[in-house]
Amino acid sequence: MMDHAHDLACVRKATERLLSGVATMDNASLAEPSRLPGWSRGHVLAHLARNADALVNVLQGRPMYVSAEARDADIQRDAPRPVQAQVADLRESAARFQAAGDEPADWTRTVELRNGVTDSASRVPFRRWVEVELHHVDLGIGYELEDLPAEFLERETGFLADRFAGHSDVPATRLTDGTRAWSTGRAADVPEITVTGRPADLVGWLAGRRDGAALEVRGGALPKLPPL
Repeated sequence: MMDHAHDLACVRKATERLLSGVATMDNASLAEPSRLPGWSRGHVLAHLARNADALVNVLQGRPMYVSAEARDADIQRDAPRPVQAQVADLRESAARFQAAGDEPADWTRTVELRNGVTDSASRVPFRRWVEVELHHVDLGIGYELEDLPAEFLERETGFLADRFAGHSDVPATRLTDGTRAWSTGRAADVPEITVTGRPADLVGWLAGRRDGAALEVRGGALPKLPPL
């Protein structure tokens, strides 16, 4: 089981970094495009706030979202708000998530996320940490993949490698940053492809934030990964 208390502390620190960065923005920059296609920076912040509340629902045994349509509508509704409102909502929704995480609970229980996905409750704080860190990068306000904590990069590489493991469309692949190694793709006794790179570049490629051009590939072409 993962250390949910440790991850909750990491979420808190990541959220404070995010809030500090957002506080430097003005309303005009908030309306500018983020690095996510079709989303402004306001959309990213609205998603982060509503995701915090959605994960509170998960921890408390309710559906993560009422529906996919309601999720999208909430993001569209909240995206145009001014910076002050966005910061307040981010802070307040983050506090609600932390409070839900601090409640006594059976962290070994299985919870349900979106689209029927299930996971251990103990992994929910890490999932929130992923949302905060990667979407902070997606804002394009000076926080880059290279700025992510080393622990986060290592764990997110493992998390995404596991996510693509066993996928028939992904060749058996060994991932390495030169020190650590992970396996992903189709099961095989010997990997077909070896992908080597810096931790930030590995996460960038696995998470769909970079095209993988900075990675060294041996054994064939860089695998095409399914969407997250």
